[in-house]
Amino acid sequence: MVTFTLERTVPLPLPEAWRRLTEWPRHADAVPLTRVRVLTPPPSRTGTVFVARSGIGPLSLDDRMEVTVWQPPGDDSPGRCRLEKRGRLVLGWAELEVRPGPGGRARVIWREELGVRLLPAFFDRPLEAASRAVFGRAVNRLLRQP
Repeated sequence: MVTFTLERTVPLPLPEAWRRLTEWPRHADAVPLTRVRVLTPPPSRTGTVFVARSGIGPLSLDDRMEVTVWQPPGDDSPGRCRLEKRGRLVLGWAELEVRPGPGGRARVIWREELGVRLLPAFFDRPLEAASRAVFGRAVNRLLRQP
């Protein structure tokens, strides 16, 4: 298992930063070779389940997630969401926070613990580096695009 944190400060109101990060199908546009399917009816809330399928053909894997904490932000109050990974291969959790930042901007904090079942600990460092790169790029794209 690897754990990492990403932090960004963006010129967005808190509710808009939150919306851009928690509209789950948008993640497919930000992560290469990924499709996202929401399995529960909208709106997102505690109990929402979705699956991110990444890869090509037989080299694909599913990352099934369930929202276990859903606290949207107010105009000046922070928001928090926790996702538990419930798949057969991908394990762990992700937490995102959107809080007031300097100059009226939004401060985004994304924490993730990620593991792949049967992957030896020898691969933790490459997994962490790849995850930081992929998720960092995805968070940047999600926050940039309306």
